[in-house]
Amino acid sequence: MEGQNLSKVVLLACGSFNPITNMHLRMFELARDHLEDTGQYRVIKGIISPVGDAYKKKGLIEACHRVEMARLASENSGWITVDSWECLQPEWVETLKVIQHHYEEQMAAEQNDDDVDTVRYAKKRRYLEGSTHPKIRECPQVMMLCGADVLGSFVVPNLWKQDDIAEILRRYGVVCITRSGSDPHKLIHQSDVLWKHRKNIHVVPEWVTNEISATHVRRALRRGQSVRYLLPDEVVHYIQEHKLYNSETEQRNAGVVLAPLQRYAGASSGQRGSA
Repeated sequence: MEGQNLSKVVLLACGSFNPITNMHLRMFELARDHLEDTGQYRVIKGIISPVGDAYKKKGLIEACHRVEMARLASENSGWITVDSWECLQPEWVETLKVIQHHYEEQMAAEQNDDDVDTVRYAKKRRYLEGSTHPKIRECPQVMMLCGADVLGSFVVPNLWKQDDIAEILRRYGVVCITRSGSDPHKLIHQSDVLWKHRKNIHVVPEWVTNEISATHVRRALRRGQSVRYLLPDEVVHYIQEHKLYNSETEQRNAGVVLAPLQRYAGASSGQRGSA
């Protein structure tokens, strides 16, 4: 590995997080281990980006609650953070635009660091140039982190804009965590666009099976059943304190067409497939 360049990576997970579960957090850890084990990447940050209320998904509770639960869930992590930019937008934002936003944010942060502390930066450059350790590229790469269900949604007609899929795969890349019953490699083989950009799709096998589903969690909560150890304790307490998730909230947006389908009716749409 002497003299080898490492690409700095920021993992970005977009989704409902309704509510955030332990599995959502495990995805970040699995992805980081996998990428760093290749010897090509150094993961410097993980970002949770809850979708906005304008997404209009059935049972989607207010973004303020979902952001706060995600913050509580990740507060003990030294590298996973929560960002509210997406959910504060007045309209639903396509995933590609969310990724672009965070890429620009990372680039701006790098530039600011360089401008503010040029002495420290120069020392760092000299250290890296003279070091026998792997060198870290200064420009961070943002990768989309998702489950196999989202990768599967790429090939469902009218759920994503094909140009968006191609751009996400070509420019940024995807880290896909497998689940039992899913076959990402088969999906990649069957789709021309996925196959074309297959080298930018990192499939991460989950050997310790974890099938926590936000849908199943909400069902248990509606029925008054325990969800402890499925969610971080802080999130369980928050749900109890604010009396979230019941039969009434599950019917929110019932009969309402998802925002991406409204926007792209009659054309390729850009739905985000996440629980």
